[in-house]
Amino acid sequence: MFKKTLCVLACGMALGTFAGAASAAEELMIYTSMKESLIGRIKDAFVKKNPGIKVDYQSAGAGKLMAKIATERQSGRIMTDLLWTSEVPDFYHMKSEGLLEKYSSPELKNVVNPLPDYDGSFTAVRLGTLGVAYNTRYIKTAPKTWKDISGPAYKGAFGIANPALSGTSYMSVQLLVDAFGWDYIKSLKANGAKVGKGSGQVVDDTASGDLVGSLGVDYIVSDKIEKGATMALAYPPEMLVIPSPVAIIKGTKNLPAAQKFVDFLLSAECQEIIAQEGTVPVRKGVKAAVKGIPTAEEAQARAMKIDYVKIINAKEATIKQFNEVMQIR
Repeated sequence: MFKKTLCVLACGMALGTFAGAASAAEELMIYTSMKESLIGRIKDAFVKKNPGIKVDYQSAGAGKLMAKIATERQSGRIMTDLLWTSEVPDFYHMKSEGLLEKYSSPELKNVVNPLPDYDGSFTAVRLGTLGVAYNTRYIKTAPKTWKDISGPAYKGAFGIANPALSGTSYMSVQLLVDAFGWDYIKSLKANGAKVGKGSGQVVDDTASGDLVGSLGVDYIVSDKIEKGATMALAYPPEMLVIPSPVAIIKGTKNLPAAQKFVDFLLSAECQEIIAQEGTVPVRKGVKAAVKGIPTAEEAQARAMKIDYVKIINAKEATIKQFNEVMQIR
């Protein structure tokens, strides 16, 4: 009897050790620039559906995350399994360096794919949109075109985040230049447009009334409105639409779990969470929860065309020209 008990205990311990090892193998680390409320809700929902997978994440700006990945790469091991940010050029760089694992989710048939050269290296999970954020105490009529913000209503009080400090602002400036030329940026300067340090700052200044309007990111503006700011967001016909891709890091030891997470990000359940957080989901038929935010289909149809290779190669020259036009020293 004693021997049998020992056997049961020993076998149980062995099985427990094996189960623990298996559990340890089902772990995910995610590096993301998404806001805490969004990634936190997604993590909780994913773990609820996949209780055998442990999920952790590090949330920071895309630049900090890329610097972290570069350091880890030099040390011989990238510590994350997935990367999810809004800096699309970063994904093209990583793809060219062979750092991304190709994966095409079965959920792709249900989503709008804004990437023209999609090959599975990274997949858009949401669509970030930028429009004209304005303070309704001072601007009574919503702007209808991009030209409107160079008019008298916005004189000396329209803000744009510095494209040298904000990747989202850089892409927006480049798209506006591609669509309307440098004369458009010059018209903003002539009207007294101001350059802020970041996308959040210019929206904060618009909410406070220090500015009457700014180039505003959808979820940042909707957060302000939800907290009581007298603001609105208007979209001219030509929309600034910037995807937020996710990618699996090549060589991850947790590939099946990483693929499950990508599938979940594109699922109806997760896309509803994304919609509720004030941005545009990519899944067809999922409506934005915030009034005025377009659907994926509408955003895609109105989006300014993006040449990502050009955007990557033109950054230095564009920022230099922007600094000269806006007289940034």
